[in-house]
Amino acid sequence: MRKSLLVLLLWAPLAMALLPQPVQRLDQPTQQAIQRFLLHNRILDSPQDLDNAPYIIAADAGRVLGANGERVYARGNLEPSQPHYGIFRRGKVYTDPQTQELLGINADDIGTAQFVVAGDLTTLAVQRVTQEVRPGDRLLRAESPVDPATFSRKPSAAFVEGKIIDIPKGVTQIGVLDAVTLNKGRRDGLAEGQLLSVIKTGATVRDTLTGAPVALPDERAGTLLVFRTYEKLSYGLVLSASRPLAVMDRFETAHQTQ
Repeated sequence: MRKSLLVLLLWAPLAMALLPQPVQRLDQPTQQAIQRFLLHNRILDSPQDLDNAPYIIAADAGRVLGANGERVYARGNLEPSQPHYGIFRRGKVYTDPQTQELLGINADDIGTAQFVVAGDLTTLAVQRVTQEVRPGDRLLRAESPVDPATFSRKPSAAFVEGKIIDIPKGVTQIGVLDAVTLNKGRRDGLAEGQLLSVIKTGATVRDTLTGAPVALPDERAGTLLVFRTYEKLSYGLVLSASRPLAVMDRFETAHQTQ
């Protein structure tokens, strides 16, 4: 009996460690950074996802450009049961930096519109704009919101590593609470709520005595939280950084580096 109890006591901590652990509750600034970013940024798995979406024909009174508060007219499969649509325009095309495989495209946020009247030309009221709406801009249904409470810190089934390939807000240096685009997605094993370690590649310097180039060691430089995954791409939020991060920095699943 004592031996069985001892085995149980020794096994319990290990068993608990193998279970998915909830991510510590994200503070308000972190949650706001995620929601604000997702309002203005979106990835589509293929160009056809945007090219086949409903599109805007013209704005109120026949004008070709719409502004906040105006009505716009669109053609395509728009559902009255879906009252709100995002207005998007084709943006960056993402390819893998090593294989050159097409990974997806960035849909640039133009604004939002609300369904008004159905017909051969559907009428929508513009609610928010970041720039003028143009004929040909596409209408997409809203994505499901991110709920950080559903995140779980679960080990990846396989070791995953990749590269930071873009900073959607257009800066060159990445800091805490900045969002980045990663060249790995659901098919590679990434999941929302996963933590990743960012690794800075060591610089190459010249040995002053021998003249030979020497690669300095790679160093862990930060932590990312994966908060939105697509088939081949993901968005990550910088939770910590010991030094400025940049495009083409490497990341890997955090449990492999701890």
